[in-house]
Order: sequence, then C-alpha cells, then structure tokens
Amino acid sequence: MEDNTLSELFWGVARRLRHLSRETLEPLHVSPSHGRALAVLMRHGPMRPGALAEHLRIAARSATEVVDDLERRGLVERGPDPGDRRATLVSLTAAGRATGERIKAARYAESERFFAALSAADRAELTRILRKLRD
Repeated sequence: MEDNTLSELFWGVARRLRHLSRETLEPLHVSPSHGRALAVLMRHGPMRPGALAEHLRIAARSATEVVDDLERRGLVERGPDPGDRRATLVSLTAAGRATGERIKAARYAESERFFAALSAADRAELTRILRKLRD
C-alpha cells in the first residue's frame, strides 16, 4: 500500500530530485558532495576548510577528503590565509569555476525539465509554499 501522506510525498519528490541530480552530474564526473562544495565556493568565495565543512554540514575530516579530491582534479587549490598565515584557504581554480558553471547550467536545465509538468500558476504556488516552509 502506497503512503500518500504529505511528508511521504514530499520525501518521494526529494528522492527523485536527488536521483536526477546524480544523473545530471555523472557526465561531468562530479559527485554530489563535490558539486555542493564547488557551489559553496562559487557562492561564498575562498574559505578555510572548517568553514567549508560547516556550510556542507559535514565533519571537518570529511571536508578535507572532499578538498583533497577536488585539488587532485585541479578544481580547487589551497593557499595561505592573508589574515593568518598559519591557516589555509581553499579557493576555486579556473577549471573549478568552469566546472561549477557547467554544474549550475545542467542543474537549471534539469530543474526546468522536472517542473515542466506544472503550469506557471502551480510553479508560482509551489515556490511560495516552499519558501514559506524554508523560512
């Protein structure tokens, strides 16, 4: 028997979106966690690994692994923090910024296809409701 409670329907849509996101990122050879890290760095600029971990809501050790992977691929680089030479900042390379832009464009196209089943009025109403729940 299918569970059609509001919560189950919401989580079903969320699972479908996560699956579509993984499919969208696959041709770019980027994992969802790497994509999220690139998006945070694009949005907020260079930051310490600990701050990146906080944005991603993961352990600092896990963020170090993500940064290590992205650095090996030439998408980020570590450098000294001008405010504290003992600290390290993680920043996007040109290749990282380009990959981030490709991810952003691919996710936008995926989102447009996914929500195309809704009328303009339904999309506006869903946007209003989701903002209310988020805030």
